[in-house]
Amino acid sequence: MLESLFGTPIIEKILFFLIVNKKCYPSQLKEVFQNPLYSFQRALGRLEKGGILVSFREGKTLIYQFNPRYPFLAELEAFLQKAYSFFPEEIREKYYEPITRKRPRRQGKPL
Repeated sequence: MLESLFGTPIIEKILFFLIVNKKCYPSQLKEVFQNPLYSFQRALGRLEKGGILVSFREGKTLIYQFNPRYPFLAELEAFLQKAYSFFPEEIREKYYEPITRKRPRRQGKPL
């Protein structure tokens, strides 16, 4: 949809995923979109180098999120939210919306 604006469809997928889910990691994106891991690692690196994203570690996993100090963050988020609202419902549910539990936790199972 906006890949010509962002340069690659991978960057478009990452930005829309972050708008909905707030943070992500490369392997998670690979599993969701079924694209090579290296594509996501390279694109996330480009976005981080440009100052749009920041990364931090949770254990051994490198997590990415929007950079709160990015000067155009509010405008970028508003633009992405507006564009996301035009996505078909099937695509939103398949790729971007967080997965909800389908059944309750087993009784007595530790948290």
